[in-house]
Order: sequence, then C-alpha cells, then structure tokens
Amino acid sequence: MPHASLALNTPTGDEVKTTTCYMCACRCGIRVHLKDGRVRYIDGNPRHPVNRGVICAKGSSGIKQHYSPARLSKPLLRVGERGAGEFREIEWDEALALAAKWLGDIRARNPDELAFFTGRDQSQALTGWWAQQFGTINYAAHGGFCSVNMAAAGMYSFGGSFWEFGEPDWDLTRYLMLWGVAEDHDSNPIKLGLGKLKARGAKIVAINPVRTGYGAIADEWVPINPGTDGLLAGALIHELLRADRIDLDYLVRYTNAHHLVIRDPGAADDGLVARDAEGNALCAARSNLRHPGAGWGPATSGSAEQAHGSRLRGDDGEEHEIVRASDVGIAPMVVGEFTLPDGRKAVPSFQLLAERFLCDDYAPAAVSERCGVSVETIRRLARELAETAFDQAITLDQPWTDAHGRHHETMLGRPVAMHAMRGISAHANGFHTCRTLHVLQMLLGAIDTPGSFRYQPPYPKPAPPPNRPGKSRKDNGALDGGPLGYVQSPADLLVDAEGRPRRLDKAYSWEYPLAAHGLMHSVIRNAWAGDPYRIDTLFMFMANMGWNSSMNTSETRAMLCDRDAASGEYRIPHIIYSDAYLSETVAFADLVLPDTTYLERHDCISMLDRPISDADCAADAIRQPVIAPDREVRPFQDVLIDLGARIGLPGLVNEDGTAKYPRGFAQYMVEHERAPGVGMLAGWRGDDGTKSGFGEPNPAQIQRYVEHGCVWEARVPDSARYYKMANRDYLAWARSLGFLGSTEPIVLQLYCETLQRFRLAAQGHGPQQPPERERERVERYFDPLPIWYEKVSSCGSVRAVQNGTADPCADLSESARYPLSAITQRPMFMYHSWGSQNAWLRQITARNFLYLNPQTAAAHGVADRDWIWLVSPLGRIRVQARLHEATAPGTLWTWNAIGKRKSAWKLDADAPENVDGFLLNHLIDERLPASTDPHAYANADPVTGQAAWFDLRVRIERDPEPHQDGHRIELRPARTSG
Repeated sequence: MPHASLALNTPTGDEVKTTTCYMCACRCGIRVHLKDGRVRYIDGNPRHPVNRGVICAKGSSGIKQHYSPARLSKPLLRVGERGAGEFREIEWDEALALAAKWLGDIRARNPDELAFFTGRDQSQALTGWWAQQFGTINYAAHGGFCSVNMAAAGMYSFGGSFWEFGEPDWDLTRYLMLWGVAEDHDSNPIKLGLGKLKARGAKIVAINPVRTGYGAIADEWVPINPGTDGLLAGALIHELLRADRIDLDYLVRYTNAHHLVIRDPGAADDGLVARDAEGNALCAARSNLRHPGAGWGPATSGSAEQAHGSRLRGDDGEEHEIVRASDVGIAPMVVGEFTLPDGRKAVPSFQLLAERFLCDDYAPAAVSERCGVSVETIRRLARELAETAFDQAITLDQPWTDAHGRHHETMLGRPVAMHAMRGISAHANGFHTCRTLHVLQMLLGAIDTPGSFRYQPPYPKPAPPPNRPGKSRKDNGALDGGPLGYVQSPADLLVDAEGRPRRLDKAYSWEYPLAAHGLMHSVIRNAWAGDPYRIDTLFMFMANMGWNSSMNTSETRAMLCDRDAASGEYRIPHIIYSDAYLSETVAFADLVLPDTTYLERHDCISMLDRPISDADCAADAIRQPVIAPDREVRPFQDVLIDLGARIGLPGLVNEDGTAKYPRGFAQYMVEHERAPGVGMLAGWRGDDGTKSGFGEPNPAQIQRYVEHGCVWEARVPDSARYYKMANRDYLAWARSLGFLGSTEPIVLQLYCETLQRFRLAAQGHGPQQPPERERERVERYFDPLPIWYEKVSSCGSVRAVQNGTADPCADLSESARYPLSAITQRPMFMYHSWGSQNAWLRQITARNFLYLNPQTAAAHGVADRDWIWLVSPLGRIRVQARLHEATAPGTLWTWNAIGKRKSAWKLDADAPENVDGFLLNHLIDERLPASTDPHAYANADPVTGQAAWFDLRVRIERDPEPHQDGHRIELRPARTSG
C-alpha cells in the first residue's frame, strides 16, 4: 500500500505520561501517549534505568491489555452454582459490606480461617503486611509455585539469588552460562545485556532441554535432560576440584570453606560449625604464618585432591592453632582433621565438599548418560570455565577497603557469570540444584567480583536473612511478624505440639521447612480436604488457580465446586476473588471485586518487596494512573485498605476508629512507615524531600516521582561496586539507606549449617523434633552440602546420588511406562495467562503445539502435524505434534498457558485457544504420583515446597486418525473424598 500520505511528524497524541509497565515482571519504564483522553500508543522511557527506552512486544501491546473486552466492569455476586459463571452485578457498598462481614466474623472467631493468597501482583509489601495485621498465618504469594527454590537456595547460600536479586556483569563478563532461562521474565534487561556480550564476542552457553529465545542466539546450546542440571553442575565441580582449578583465596576470604565442622556421628552437635564461647566460628590456621600483616592466604593450606582419599590421615603434625575464622592475618587450613580444645574432632567444610564431589558418582562418565551431555562436553565446559576465570582474570584499578579494614589497590575479577531461572527451579530437586550452582560460583570466585554474577541492591542480605515467619498474635490480634520469612532452626517452624502443620498450605512445617514463599499450589486441595483443617474464606487476588496456575486442573476446578456430603454446603464456604479480567477463576468466586488495569491506578515497586535495582544502582518506582477508569472498578490495593479499615485492623485505623488512609493506596504509599523513617518508597523522603532511604513522610513524594519519570535511583559508590558482601563502603552505604542492619561482612555459605540443624532434629536431637513420619524424609533432604536426586517417591523418600541406596517406595516400572519428560516454556511475547486475551499478542500465537525432536518422533511413529495422545497417570490429552530439532531427545514441550477454557477471557467459542490450545496442567498431579493417601505429600520440593511442574513423565499413544483435528481431554475419575 502507498505510504506517501503518512504524516510521520504528527504527534501520536496530545499528552504523554510516564508510568511503570505491568505486562511482565520486568517493570520497565514506559511513556503512555494519550489523545482525547484515550491511550493511543505506548513506548519505552529512555530515561528509565531498567529498560533505557527498550520495549518488548508485551509492553507495547499494553494498549490492547487496557482496552481488552475481557475487563470486568462491576462487582459480581454469585447467584448460580459455583463454576457456572452466573452472577448479578452489585454496587461497591454492598460488595465491601459483604466482604467485611465475612472477614470480620473470621477475625473475631479465628483469623486462620482466612486463607489469603495472591498471584503475580507485585504488591507483596502491602498484601503480606495486611495479612499480618489481620492475624492469619495463611498467606502466601506467587513464588511458591514459580521460583522459591531459586530464591531460597540463594538466600540461604549467599544472601541473594538469580534473577531479581542479581544479574551477570554485562559489561565485563567473558563467559555466560544460562541455566533453564525462559524469555518472558526480566526480558528487556537480559536482551540489553546479551547485546553487549554479543558485540564484545563473549561466549554464551545455554543449558536447557529446549533452544528458544536466548538459547537461539547463544554460541553453544547444551541440550540437557530435564531435572539433571544439578547433576551436570556437580560434574563440573568434580572436574574443577580434580584439576585444582578453584579460587581458594576467595573461598577463605568470603565463604565458610575454612570453618571447622564437628565430626562426631550420632552426637547432638555432629555437622555443626565449631564455635567459641561467644559463638564465633572457628578454623585451623598455620601457626608460622600468624603475625600482623600476614594476610589471609590459603596457598599452603592444602588442595582439593588432598581432601579425598587415603592420604588424609588426620593432623599431619604441622604446627597449627584453632582461631576465630574471621580473624585477620591468618592462613586458614581447608583440609585435615583437627582436635578442638575440648577434644572433639573437626574438619574444614571445604574438605567435606571435596569428599562429596570428588567421588566417582559425579565423574563425567557416571553422569553423562543421565544428563544427556557427553563426557567430552562436560570436561570441555569445566575447562572453559576455569580458563576464563583464572587465565583471563580481570583486574580493575579501583581502590577499596574490605569489611575488616584492609585497603586494596585493585579489584580482582573472574569473568564467568551464570544466570538461572524457573527451568532449574520447578523440579523436586530444584533447591539443591540451585545450591549446587551457587557452590560452583563460589569455587570459581565468581560471586560479586568483576565479570561475574553481581548483587543488586538492597542485596546482599545475611545468609539467611534474620526475618522469621510470624508465629503468634499480639494483643491487638496482629501477627508478631510477617507471615513469610526465613526459618533459622526447627524452633522457627509453624507446627503444633505434636509437630503437625499449623498453616493450611503446610509451609514452615516438617513437610516443607524452608517454604519462604508458601505453597499456593496446595491451598485449594488442602482447604477442600480439611487437611490440616477447614477454613471459612479463600481470598485470592490475580491468581488463576481455576486454570493454568494449578496442577491437575480439572480436579482442582471440581474441588472448588465440591460440597460436603453431610451438610450439603460447599467444602470451601466462601471464595472472594479480585482480578481485572474475566479469567477462568472468576466463575468459581462467590464475590468478585473487579480490579483496574495497571494504567488506572497508583502502585508501588518497593525496596520492601521486589525492587528494580541493577548492580550499580538502587532503584524503586511507582505507577500513576494515566487514565481514569470508565467502569465501576477499583484498585485492589485501595479495596484491601478499605476492607482493613472496615474491620478495624491495627495500622489501618486511627485511635478513634476512623480510616487511617481514606484516600487509599496512594496515601498509604506516602504516609505508611514500616519502621520509623522507613516507608514504601525510598526516594525523596523527609519534609523537604531531600532524604533517601530513611526519612519522614513527604507529602509531595509521589509528585517528585512523577517529575522524575516515576522512578528513583541511588548510585552505588565506585569503591563499593564489587565484593558487596565484604566491602566496607558498600555495607556502610547500604546501612545508610536502610538495606542492612549492620556493617558486618556477609559470609557465603558453602556449607549450610541451617540444613544440618534440621537433620540433627530428625536424628533425635534437640527439643523440636519431627513426627516419626517425617524423620527419614528430613534426614535425607536436609543435607548441608548440595545433593542430587532424581525424584521423590510417594512415601517421600529419595534416591540420592551419594548414598547409593534404593528407594523402598519407588515404582521401578515408572520409567518404562512413562519414558518421556514433558515441560512447558514461557513465550517471550506472553506472560502467564494474561497475554492470550491480547488482540496484538494473539496474532503471534493463538494456539500451541506439542514439540518433539525428530528422533523421538521417529521412535514413536509420529509424523509432523500428527494428532497424538499424551498420557500420564492422571489420564490423557489429544494434542497436535510438531517436529523440532532444537528439542532434546526424550523431551516434549509446549508453550505455557496458551490453551483457554471456553467462556473465559471473552474469547469467541471457536477461538484457536479454545479449540486447539491445551494445558499440560491436566496431566500433572498435585500430589506425589501413585499416592492414595488423602494426606499425601504435594508434588513439590521437600525442602521448600516449590511446585515440581517440570517433573512430569509421560508417554505417547498413537491416534487411529492422526490427521483428524481436535483437542480432547480424557482423565481418570476424580478423587471423591479427603
């Protein structure tokens, strides 16, 4: 078509407003162009630190998200059966009065009868605090079924994590390993970074069963069998240790590699770190090198090979002394057995690590077939890591001072970076897999050094952070702490006197002790089964648990509608749901509270939640309403604050009982203080707006954010950019902004003593011990060093690499019956289920296929575009196959959340998403496979409770009419009773 008449210089609109995108977790800065009061165009904000003007397909299509026909327009009250989608519209006064009545009655009776669970809301600093004020322990958010393995493993290992708490050093790294990285999260910063690496000629290695997105531009793709990433990483550690290609100086300066661990099997302190009377960790140091100015130096303190084999006969007679591990001017020893002053024996934690990973179980020849990666490739990858880290080391001419007061003229860097995401997290072995990767980073000296992985402020935090989950209620009914946190020992668990779970989702119980984000995926089943107890109200926000956010979707939907046989009442008496769109979950609500779109509300991307910092800059942001709602909808944050005031929650009402924040969340963002001087936003604090981090509320704070593109930044000082965990300038800077409570160095946990405390409890030590049913499970999984195991059985046992024993509960025929792995990938152009209603994004993909390698297809007699049956123990679904060379043999995959339920999202009945689109979720059991116990373990990681989405095993069955179109679902009969 001719374009001569296009007026290219005509402004897109008559007004431009800045805000923060909500089309994925990136939270990029955007400019919204308006004309005649309507959104006309969205582009990236060039001055925003996250995306610097870059915008992706999701972000630019936000206009279609905002004007989606699926938007809800008024509060709804159910009038038909649950699931039928029959409602009547009601006014907000009636809706809020009814919700307040249900919630107020619960709080007066037993706050734990409320289960409050939020999805991808990005407002956990508010929702978690609200749950704390309500007094319910039954709160959790999206992370439990997404990435808690990654977050928890990182926080317990080095006080940070991949993805939102850190990033590769895009400017200096020369070798980047991507482990299980999808393209829908954090996409613009990664794309910008990958562009820098490609321009510089750095090598990018993608380790993933599927080559899409970032993997497609990688220099090398390593196809790996799902769930074996930890085994591959262990083999890389094996090779580095065997070649003595590790950074011992880094290990003794910044980790607990030299800390002495008590070796006394059967004793109550076996496996704990040896400490002096003041609680300081101890180490063995060579006496002849202990003098002022000697410096920390492990050069003569042993090698990895000395930690393994018969040469280790105990103390070799060389003169040494037992000193505090944090002392300056010592040469710590990292191998050997030493006698403590009280006669106990102890060994450095590094020696325990070396003994484990130098064993034959982690040799490349032993893991190659299981991983699907050749011996030669494993050895070459290890060699490339070592060569880049040590032979191409970086030295920056940047003076700095460490936390012990020692001055350094330069910064030494190891230009090897790693980045990982949900692909390694969503397995039942994900916690230990992530731990293994972090140990690999530590051995290379590649955490927060130039060219490596870098912390993003406000991280690092102590490992683990000190905030424990709330356990009891104060006199005003509020919990004594936030409902989520990090347990330090069995004493922090939320269990009753018999050791049974107190939380509905069983987080922080002996079943899932380190469940830092809760187990949202277990809530509906447990509430339905009354396990461990019945609740009154399930309150959910933006959590599509009636479709793609649940396992065993069909049965989950049935549970939401199920009635008690004796009373005839719903097993879950009340369901309140808030969403902006007509998702599949709306049909199951008794009361629907319609949310606004992200362009119609104030919102807060807070340092107290999930900030948008990069490694050189602390940053938080706001959203501002750029357009007024044209429907009778309200921001969920405003609704939550209103409900809290109506039922008199502490912190939300004044002493006279009036609402403390009558103007809603915008007022709360400015005036609320979590602690004196600490609020939701760090920028422009104080009466005159001149303070950062700490400061009195500033009435003009939101306006100052708007004037600066809705974002605040604080640059990390040049001397504080690296070694943040032990950099005096960084620790002081972070404390000045309220990120840290002290300037003590943060010790990286090569050996995780927290896990050993739980193992000792399972062995019968200490005042808090697990019930008999949980002892073997806790003892096996809570290993202070990383382990790899293939699967969790229905009885909760594990087949771990290092113990060599058979799992007594394992079904040995499972691999033969279900020989293939099936996983989902997140498309770069969509985010969860939101994008499938978007008119622009649907033009990219409106249906999904099942992709498989041609070798796999040939072995099963499948041709391209055949319709086949995919079978799991739950049943089977009929899907269309496509051949895909960039898929590992033995792996099947599809795009996540493309398939839709008819009547949802205002899609036409014959829309491709409804007719041909499908979910793998129907085939994924929410409990451990083959279990008939109604109180069975969840299909989850036994350490954190992370949903094991990617552990699905399936088989292919041929269809007699493979060219006949049509998706179908055939499932086994639903379970009938809890």
